[in-house]
Amino acid sequence: MQDYSYILKELNLKITPKRIAILEILSTNPSCMTPDEVWRKVKQGFKRVGLPTIYRNLEELSECGIISTVIHPDRKLYYYFCKNKEHHHHFICLSCRRVDEINTCNITEMQRDIENTINGKVLNHILQLNGLCSECLKTQNK
Repeated sequence: MQDYSYILKELNLKITPKRIAILEILSTNPSCMTPDEVWRKVKQGFKRVGLPTIYRNLEELSECGIISTVIHPDRKLYYYFCKNKEHHHHFICLSCRRVDEINTCNITEMQRDIENTINGKVLNHILQLNGLCSECLKTQNK
């Protein structure tokens, strides 16, 4: 079990039981989750917690980089807890929503070409690959 109190303190975020619950839920789930799914899980441990509280906390945690916002073709917001804090990218299964962290990045040449084209400077990038994981691909091909 990770010490989320320490992480929140390092980021100057208030340490609350609901924030810790959100981080625990996301960190133990291999797929990305909607705010509504997180809310339903958090409600199991708290008498009173509103959906706006979940949205606000997810947004704050995402802005601090503890969790990632996942862009999905269904236009819903999804969130995922990244275990890897180094620069990396994500593969999202469009069927089961499992998230795999991709630890390679070969964008250096593309970044250089873009900088030359726009006469500017790329400061960072986010790459998300969408597709079907091996399990969903097997199920689909049956």
